[in-house]
Amino acid sequence: MNTRNLITIVSMMVLVGTEVFAVAIAAGWALAGLFDLGDTVGHVLMVLFSSIAAWIMLQLWRRAVSIEPIRDAAPAARR
Repeated sequence: MNTRNLITIVSMMVLVGTEVFAVAIAAGWALAGLFDLGDTVGHVLMVLFSSIAAWIMLQLWRRAVSIEPIRDAAPAARR
């Protein structure tokens, strides 16, 4: 296991994840307030945007792991 890459990726995911989920929840709250849709629709929008944010985070994880692999390559066979 490559702990240096793991720490880098987890740190980046925490930073970006906080921002992405904050924007998702704030967008749902703001749209519901702007169009006077009520609390229930606001919560539904927050869940919808948060699920989109979760998909974005999954894609980010996949791309980050492809660039900085967490697992070390298998050792070469000796002859």
